[in-house]
Amino acid sequence: MSSVKSGLKAIALLEATKGLISVLVVFGLHKLAGQDIQRVVEELLSHSHLNPANHLVQEAITQAGKITEANIMFVIAGALLYAGIRFIEAYGLWHSLVWTEWFALLSGGIYLPFEAYEMFTKPSLLTAGILVINLVVVGYMYRVIKHKGS
Repeated sequence: MSSVKSGLKAIALLEATKGLISVLVVFGLHKLAGQDIQRVVEELLSHSHLNPANHLVQEAITQAGKITEANIMFVIAGALLYAGIRFIEAYGLWHSLVWTEWFALLSGGIYLPFEAYEMFTKPSLLTAGILVINLVVVGYMYRVIKHKGS
């Protein structure tokens, strides 16, 4: 049973990492709140040495100009909610709480069709990596739950 606990702890660390990344996004967005987002994006793009005449660069600048402080606050609230859910899930998996095992199975399973679609429409190593990791997590959680039920 210790291998099951080790697997659950590994998934708990993955979920906690997702939560931490969300918190870092919140801090970044909070820092941007009240600033001229379009100007910030223009500066970032100029430092990245991208061609300013490129259509995608121009589109990024245009879309950045449409971002309001209310939009940022909405995204911050969503990121905080997501982080909270990931931290609760990580805690539950770390302590082998059955309900979080089911939650991990279902929440991971929900993303699979979208990740598979993304893999077929815009394949990349990142997309493939995310899909594989999620398949491993969902498969592992299924085995844990099935084993406990038998």
